[in-house]
Amino acid sequence: MVLEDDLSERPESPEELRERAAAAPRSEDIDVTDVFDDGFVAANTDFETFDAMVAASPSPADSAADLELIPDGAWDEFVAEHTVFEDEEELVVEARDHWVAVQLDIEE
Repeated sequence: MVLEDDLSERPESPEELRERAAAAPRSEDIDVTDVFDDGFVAANTDFETFDAMVAASPSPADSAADLELIPDGAWDEFVAEHTVFEDEEELVVEARDHWVAVQLDIEE
C-alpha cells in the first residue's frame, strides 16, 4: 500500500503542525477504542463500534478489552469480509493514521 503525501496541500504551515503535535496529549498507553473510534469503525466496517466488531469476529474475544485473546493474523479473513481493508495490517495502519490525524486536528 502506498500512501500519498498530501501535506503540501494543507493550509497549515509545517510550524503550525509541529506546534499541534507538541500540544497533542501524550500517553504511553492509548486506549484501542480511541484508535478505532466509532466514526472510523462505522465509516470503514460493517459495524458501529469496535466492541461490536470484536464481538462478531471469529475469536473468543467479546470486546476490545479482550483483544489479547485474538491470535496474530486471525482477523485477516474477517477484516477482508467485513471492512474496506484487505487485511488486519491495513486496518490497523489506517486506524493509526486516522487517530494521529484526529490528534493533530487535520482530519478531513
